[in-house]
Amino acid sequence: MEFDLPKTVAAFLVVIALGVGGMIASDMMATDTILMMVAPSMVLFGAIMLAIGVQYGEHRATN
Repeated sequence: MEFDLPKTVAAFLVVIALGVGGMIASDMMATDTILMMVAPSMVLFGAIMLAIGVQYGEHRATN
């Protein structure tokens, strides 16, 4: 399966939604704390890791 931009964005959003939904369902913290602090940090960390992964994949594809 080749990942193009729409598939990558969809997979990224599904993973973030599952993580946030699981935390909300487990009642670990207040919902406003999860939505205001945890979700943005998950998105930022995921975006950084995605960028590093894309760069590494490009490096491996060219060598």
